[in-house]
Amino acid sequence: MDAGEIVEGEVRELVRRRGLDPARDAAGARRLVDEVLVDYDARAVRGLVPTLTDPAAVAQHVLDAVAGFGPLQPYLDDPDVEEVWVNGPAQVFVARRGEPELTTTILDPGELRALVDRMLAPTGRRLDISSPFVDACLPGGERLHVVLPDVTREHPAVNIRKHTLRAGHLGELVALGSLTPHAALFLDASVRAGLNILVSGATQAGKTTMLNALLGSVPVTQRVVTCEEVFELRVGARDVVAMQCRQASLEGTGEITLRRLVKEALRMRPDRIVIGEVREAEAFDLLVALNAGLPGLCTLHASSARDAVRKLTALPLLAGENVSDRFVVPTVASCVDLVVHLDVAPSGRRHVREVLAVPGRVENGVIETASLFRRVGAGPTGGELVRGDAEVPAPERFARAGIDVATLLSRPPTARPVGVHV
Repeated sequence: MDAGEIVEGEVRELVRRRGLDPARDAAGARRLVDEVLVDYDARAVRGLVPTLTDPAAVAQHVLDAVAGFGPLQPYLDDPDVEEVWVNGPAQVFVARRGEPELTTTILDPGELRALVDRMLAPTGRRLDISSPFVDACLPGGERLHVVLPDVTREHPAVNIRKHTLRAGHLGELVALGSLTPHAALFLDASVRAGLNILVSGATQAGKTTMLNALLGSVPVTQRVVTCEEVFELRVGARDVVAMQCRQASLEGTGEITLRRLVKEALRMRPDRIVIGEVREAEAFDLLVALNAGLPGLCTLHASSARDAVRKLTALPLLAGENVSDRFVVPTVASCVDLVVHLDVAPSGRRHVREVLAVPGRVENGVIETASLFRRVGAGPTGGELVRGDAEVPAPERFARAGIDVATLLSRPPTARPVGVHV
């Protein structure tokens, strides 16, 4: 047994004796590790145990093993790592700036399952043969998804998405190069005016970050209610209620779906309703809410802004046979005002590909759309975001909010901060 294993064993024994929960009391766990190291050094001087060549590295390793998620913890602590996934004990991958790489980390099969159990312990979510899939939020805010064998071939498949929110408002996206000041000011004004905005894009295109940045423009006097599969959004408003779904119990009862959350949100006096991601029949409940005049924002997976509009006309049909496209298509046209579509440039930078206006008109069953901003050109940065020729949707709402949107769009700003407005 080497020095690190001895220290880890002694720390685990003290954790057991003192009834400490390292996951909840990180400071207490660190003090305990320091205490064990001081005693270990005293014994090493007397030749009773092997000498520690790098005490700081051993301390960090033990903390990761006892209070963190073992060999995966360094990747969770690395700010450059955006996602970690495990296909098997010898296949641990990470993504940095959108680029995947196979790490040198190798786990034991038993260690992998033990890590999964440890990750799920504080979430209250279960994973077994009868329920081989789980979606949960780790204590650090990371989103965890696990699939068990025999759905997978041999080993659990683990995905940990860190959701590093690099922007709390639209001005920060401008600084990152994802958005131009002109487009940012328009989107800021659109949120303040109460337009309904759909954020679309592929996986890892930055939809959650964009949604969070848009929410930074919501007036601080408004009440925001969010509905998510698992908590991911970090809304900075002062009056926020965040809700997440719940799995069924072992008896098959107690499940709370996203549809249920949307319905309950309408009873909570919201000024804005936000759905983290629309995937299924909850799209119908969202349309009902927006059709009642409640401003809303949501995200949706799609390959283009126009595909997002088409998808939003299809998803509500999953709500039941009595829901038809004769209701859905005109409702989408009248309720959705803007689609902000995101993309990833060849350089790996996430950016806005298009801001699409939905003016509310339908012709031969097709919703009319037009580009307010679109990216032109090519190259590593993905081109330049320029003003399109579309008309501004819902001009009366801008006027009601005291915003001269025609002037705002006609004169691109040189430099003006975009942030939270009262």
